[in-house]
Amino acid sequence: MSKNNHLIQPESENPQIDNRAPENGSPDVYTATTGGGASCEHLSELRSRVGSNPFRNFPDCVKVRPLGRASIRRDPPQALVRCGVCQQAPHRLYTCVTCAAVFCHVHVALHPADVDVDDSDRSLHYIAVDIDRAELFCCGCRDQVYDRDFDAAVVLAQTEAAVIGSMQETPLLPVESTRKRRRVEYKPWTPDVNEQVLIVGNSNPFPSQMNNDSTTPEVQWGLRGLNNLGNTCFMNSVLQALLHTPPLRNYFLSDKHNRYFCQRKNSTIVTRSSDKTNKNPVLCLACDLDAVFSAVFSGNQTPISPAKFLYSWWKHASNLASYEQQDAHEFFISVLDGIHETMQNDKGKGPSPGSGDCCIAHRVFSGILRSDVMCTACGFTSTTYDPCIDISLDLELSQGTSAKVTSKKSHKSHKKKEAEPGKSSQNGRLSTLIGCLDHFTRPEKLGSDQKFFCQHCQVRQESLKQMSIRKLPLVSCFHIKRFEHSMIKKMSRKVDHYLQFPFSLDMSPYLSSSILRSRFGNRIFSFEGDEQDTSCESSSEFELFAVITHTGKLDAGHYVTYLRLSNQWYKCDDAWITQVSENIVRAAQGYMMFYVQKMLYYKASEKQVS
Repeated sequence: MSKNNHLIQPESENPQIDNRAPENGSPDVYTATTGGGASCEHLSELRSRVGSNPFRNFPDCVKVRPLGRASIRRDPPQALVRCGVCQQAPHRLYTCVTCAAVFCHVHVALHPADVDVDDSDRSLHYIAVDIDRAELFCCGCRDQVYDRDFDAAVVLAQTEAAVIGSMQETPLLPVESTRKRRRVEYKPWTPDVNEQVLIVGNSNPFPSQMNNDSTTPEVQWGLRGLNNLGNTCFMNSVLQALLHTPPLRNYFLSDKHNRYFCQRKNSTIVTRSSDKTNKNPVLCLACDLDAVFSAVFSGNQTPISPAKFLYSWWKHASNLASYEQQDAHEFFISVLDGIHETMQNDKGKGPSPGSGDCCIAHRVFSGILRSDVMCTACGFTSTTYDPCIDISLDLELSQGTSAKVTSKKSHKSHKKKEAEPGKSSQNGRLSTLIGCLDHFTRPEKLGSDQKFFCQHCQVRQESLKQMSIRKLPLVSCFHIKRFEHSMIKKMSRKVDHYLQFPFSLDMSPYLSSSILRSRFGNRIFSFEGDEQDTSCESSSEFELFAVITHTGKLDAGHYVTYLRLSNQWYKCDDAWITQVSENIVRAAQGYMMFYVQKMLYYKASEKQVS
C-alpha cells in the first residue's frame, strides 16, 4: 500500500507494542464510537496498547485526490490492489492498520481470527482502513468507527497543500468576519407592561390604526407610491425594496444618519444648503435617502416624487444621468456604492468593505465569498476570499453557463405549490432558485485555456473551481441574469423563462463549512475555517420580503416590486399600490429577490378574526 509496512506507529522509540493497560483516570483512556454512536471496544483496546496517538504518522500514507477526497497512497501509484484471500479487486477494499494486509469486504471480518499471531496480539488486527475513502472500519463491530486523531491526520493531509497556497496568495480576512459570535435563538418579541407604557407615551398611532371600522382594510406603515418621473420605474422598484429592508429601515428611522447634521459632521460632503455657489456639487446620497425615508414613513399615503434623490444619483453616476430606461440591478449597485462613498467620508475611517463595518450599506448587504481552485493532478488548492453585496445567478442551467458574482444548501421549500401549471423552462425542466444556488456552488471544470499555475506541480495544470459563501450578509440579494449580451453573435435578448423561488430559504448548504465537510468526507475533526463559520450557520435561515420583476422586452420593459409586510403581499407599481395574493407573487417573473435573516423578520402577529 505505502512505503511503510504498517499504518500505525507506537509512541515509544522501540516499535514493540505497549501491553500495559492505562491506569484508572489516566488521560490516555479514550472511548471511540461506531457509526451508530455506540462505543467500540476494539479501537479503544488498540489505542490503549499502541499509545494515545497511534495515527500521528498517518498523513504520509494519505493521497489527496481532486476536490480534496482522501484515499490510501499506493506504491507504485498505478498498482492494482487485490484481496489477499480471494485475489479479487472489488471497489471496496480494506487494509489492516497493524499488518497492512488487504482484504475485500467479505474477508476483512475474518482477518482477526485468521491472522497468524499470538492470542494476546490478535486484538491489534480488528481495525482496518477503507482504501478508497480513508475511513476506519472495525472487523469485530462490522461498522465504521470514528477516531478524532485519525480524522485529524486525514484532514491535515487534505489541507496541507491548501494551507501553503493560502499563506502565499490568500489575503487575511477582516477581524470582524472571523470572530465567533454567540448563537442567538430566533424568538418573536412581545412588549411587556413597561415597554407598552413607553410605546404609548412616545408614539402617535396612524389614522389606519385608529380606524375602528373592521370592514376597512388596514394600510401598512410605510406603503406609499412613488411617481414615475420619466422612465424611472427602475429607480422606484429598487427604492421600494430598500425602504422596506428591515436593517436599513431601522437605521434611517432611528436617526443614525441625520441629514440636518450631516454638513456639520463632515465638510467634504456637500449638502443642498452648504454650497449654493458651486455649480457641480457632490451631493450626499445618504441625506437624500434619509429624506425619502422620512416622507414615506410620515403616515401620508399620497404618492411622492423622489426628484431630489434622482438628481443626487445623477451626480454620483453621471454616465447614467438621462431619462432613458436603466437596469434596476445596475441602479441597485450604484446606489449602494454611492451610500458607501458618502458615509465612508462621513465617518473618516476606511475599513475594507468586506469587514461589513465601513457603512450601513455594507453592514446590511455585504458578505464574503470563498473561491477554491483545485489542481486535478495533485489536489493542490488555491483559496481566495472576496467581498460581495449580491450574487448573480444564471437562469438557463442546461446551457452549461456558470454563475458569476457582480461586485464585490438543505433548503426549506414551501409546503404549498410554488409554480403555476405549464410554466417551465425551454428544455422542459423547471428552473428554481435552489437549483441556481446548487449550480453556483457546484465544482466547475475550467477549460484548457484557463489553466492555473500549480505551486506544487510548478506547471500550469487543468483545475476545478468551486464557489461557496464564507460569510452571510444580513440581507441576501439574488439577481437573475435575464439580459444576455453576446459580442460574438452581436445580439442581445431577454430570457423570459419562469423561475420558482421559495418564501423561506436555508442557506446552510451553500456555506463554506458545509461545502468543505462534504468535500473532506465524514470527519469529526474541525478543519480550517469550520469554527469561523459557526456564526453563519446559526443565522442561515432567511425570509423573502421583496421581489423585483421585469415585464416586456429588453429595450422596452417595466419594473414592479412586490413587498411582503406582516405576511401580506403588496404590489408597488410606481404610484399605485395594491394588495395581491401569494399566487400572484409566485407566478411573477422574478428579476431580483431580497431575503432577510429570519431573526430580523417578524411575521404578522396572530389576530383573532371574528
